[in-house]
Amino acid sequence: MTDLFQGFYSKRPVLITGHTGFKGAWLCAWLHTLGANVVGYALAPPTDPSMFEACSLKERMTSILGDIRDLNMLRGVFEKHHPEIVFHLAAQALVTDSFRRPVETFETNVIGTVNLLETCRETSSVRVLINVTSDKCYENQEWPWGYREIDRLGGHDPYSASKACAEFVTNAYLSSFFRAEDYGKHGKAVASVRAGNVIGGGDWAENRLIPDCLRGLIENKSIVIRNPESIRPWQHVLEPLHGYLLLARRLFLDGPIFSGPWNFGPDSEGAKPVRWVVEKLLELWGSQKTWTHDQPKPTGEAHVLKLDSSKARSKLCWEPQWTIPEALLKTMEWYRAFYDGQEMLPVTEDHIKAFAEKALEKARNPYAL
Repeated sequence: MTDLFQGFYSKRPVLITGHTGFKGAWLCAWLHTLGANVVGYALAPPTDPSMFEACSLKERMTSILGDIRDLNMLRGVFEKHHPEIVFHLAAQALVTDSFRRPVETFETNVIGTVNLLETCRETSSVRVLINVTSDKCYENQEWPWGYREIDRLGGHDPYSASKACAEFVTNAYLSSFFRAEDYGKHGKAVASVRAGNVIGGGDWAENRLIPDCLRGLIENKSIVIRNPESIRPWQHVLEPLHGYLLLARRLFLDGPIFSGPWNFGPDSEGAKPVRWVVEKLLELWGSQKTWTHDQPKPTGEAHVLKLDSSKARSKLCWEPQWTIPEALLKTMEWYRAFYDGQEMLPVTEDHIKAFAEKALEKARNPYAL
């Protein structure tokens, strides 16, 4: 397996919260290929089927079921496993669910982040913490250009507001307990990361565009789209994970000069209307189905949302690898393999290998197409 990270993760103790979710499971799979000693802490897989179970990841790591809101249990996990690098992905991750369960959303996304930061502060083995928030943490200005890390945070719905709060909490700990000038004492580098709408095989969440389309195709149901003209920064799930892994390595090796917020979003070509994505999916699946437009309830979501990832490009040499058509093709390949009854860990590892080989080739030859 191609190693973009020069053996850095081999045998390294890494803890992932939210490892049973879509994005967390892909991160577990990638770290498994890199030889890391992965410990996961999360609730049971949120969907059935799930990426975590489809790839049989439980047999390839230490998987612990627990609630990020349970501070005492979280402390016990850290005390037992002594992680050096922590990726915090545990969250209530859906805007629509945040309207149905606002208290749970704020408890999980804000208090859960406090619990995680406090546990890392108390655990001497932890050298790096990356808190995964969302592009929706930015205050919605409906700008046609991308949000930068220095732009104002905010949120008009419970989910977006909770993610902005998680950013404030992270910054408070960074300023109070993990200051760069005191790095020699605490030895911890902390960053937050914000990514666009991620796609890829293994996502079966409710009220998400591609899973909803897949359900319509597989179950021969209507495909109903809420906001067909909304523009989002679409990218394959491996794109931001690549950024997180690059960033964690730099934080470990170079310390707090890499602390703080980071955007990982696609090129401008990756910002597409929902309508375009749905029609491309149907084409790739070979379906003659059509979709219908359902007038949504107001949620305060942005009509246009883009990220400026210049910081990651210049300081981490990170850049997107797959175009949005390539990402959609890989996504549909994964689902087709699943519904054809294939073993999904090898399929997933093949996708990771293809992605890593392209990234490594571009790193060797930055002018390669």
